[in-house]
Amino acid sequence: MADADAPTEVAAGSSASESTLTVVVAFGANLLVAVAKSAAAVITGSASMLAEAAHSWADTGNEVFLIIAQRRAAKPADEEHPFGFGREVYVWSLFAAIGLFAVGAGVSITHGISELVHPEPAGDFVVAYVVLAVAFVLEGISFLQASRQAKRAAATQERDLLDHVLETSDPTVRAVFFEDAAALLGILVAALGIGLHQATRSPVPDAVGSILVGVLLAVVAVVLIDRNRRFLVGQVADPRANAAAVRALLALPEVERVTELRLEFVGARQVYLTGAVDLTGNPAEDAASHVLASLERKLARTPAVVGATLSLSEPQDPAL
Repeated sequence: MADADAPTEVAAGSSASESTLTVVVAFGANLLVAVAKSAAAVITGSASMLAEAAHSWADTGNEVFLIIAQRRAAKPADEEHPFGFGREVYVWSLFAAIGLFAVGAGVSITHGISELVHPEPAGDFVVAYVVLAVAFVLEGISFLQASRQAKRAAATQERDLLDHVLETSDPTVRAVFFEDAAALLGILVAALGIGLHQATRSPVPDAVGSILVGVLLAVVAVVLIDRNRRFLVGQVADPRANAAAVRALLALPEVERVTELRLEFVGARQVYLTGAVDLTGNPAEDAASHVLASLERKLARTPAVVGATLSLSEPQDPAL
């Protein structure tokens, strides 16, 4: 549908297989990190380390949700779901974001406050530093994979990286990118809290570090919840994608002009097209209905378009 030169997500996006690889890499890294941080939290008694363990377990659970999201969204269309199951990816990604808020942020903030009220000293700081260093490397590997995928798509669509991650219709890329970025920042916060605990012999910095990690996770979770909510209730495609679709329709010999066009995301890199067109030669009603049906079938054969509904333009409507 869209022209080859259109820098849009509809015209060219990250492949589903690459998104799956990104999630699998993140799952493996988070699982290893969660086990190591949990052991270190028990050994050291550090509030920040416990917060980081909760963070990693929440991320690990989230990757499971994201894998389910991709598998369910890939199901073929059926009679009850003629446009497929693409929106499933936003439902399960929303569950993952809520889990990050409830488990990751909730446990971290609650435990940090508890440590401020009933402080307990920590020990075996070397264990904590080693685990955090290993975790930083593993989380970094996962973050690099998510960043590489996002950068390639962002460059194709002429966006900067952060804009693309926020606007992409693929919630798995957005979730892994932000969760890994939060994980790397959280590790630095935890290391600072533990270091100040060791230097001052006061558990207060460690407890504050736990709370800060929780606040960071809460912010990330709210961003992810909001983005998934927008796509679930109906998010239209980038204006450049609309412009590309208009050009593609005008290139068809049956179409004289386009007066209305809307592309709404119904899944990752999947849109439903609605529009109004003026047909070449002003055919009679019966002939026009056949031409419109033929155009709808032609548009639906485009990989990014799961379905299309076209109507005839009113004579007074301006062309796009």
